[in-house]
Amino acid sequence: MFIPKKMSKGEGRSCKKCLAYVAVFIVFQAAIILVLALTVMKVKSPKLRFNATVVETFTFNNGTATSIEMKLLAQLIIKNTNFGHFKYDETTLVILHKGVPLGEHVIPKGRTKAKKTQKLEISVDVSTARGSGPELRNEINSGILKLSSQAKLNVKVHLMKIIKKKKSGEMKCDWDLNLGTREIQNLKC
Repeated sequence: MFIPKKMSKGEGRSCKKCLAYVAVFIVFQAAIILVLALTVMKVKSPKLRFNATVVETFTFNNGTATSIEMKLLAQLIIKNTNFGHFKYDETTLVILHKGVPLGEHVIPKGRTKAKKTQKLEISVDVSTARGSGPELRNEINSGILKLSSQAKLNVKVHLMKIIKKKKSGEMKCDWDLNLGTREIQNLKC
């Protein structure tokens, strides 16, 4: 039969000290986990924008229906602000005039490393023959063509090879094309 031994005064204090140390350790670990969860583990959407756009080729047809054919070269920037890499799906960048698509470019699927910015050089063929209406003709005749571009990037963020979250980032830019100088002006994303 087991008979418990009577504890002396010193043994009770050391047991309380041990419990206090364990409690402090648990609180400290919970604080570290909370800080990590609120900063490092917070998954953010990717940032997508145009950096530089240049008109490479330009053809102006002034027949019965005024139209413009051009090739735009642009640098597309995909910025990852997360502490983990992300993979993105294939997506389409569309150049629009008043909601009517004039050109598009398929951005192939890819991957961006953690806390890095990826730069893609893209080429978009734009034709105003796809659009119509007096508003488009008036803008062409005025020398300033108001265009916009949009793209939506769906990504899967990988944090520490354990956590995988889906996010998406959208780009909507408005800009003017000066037909006389063939320069992009007033780019707002």
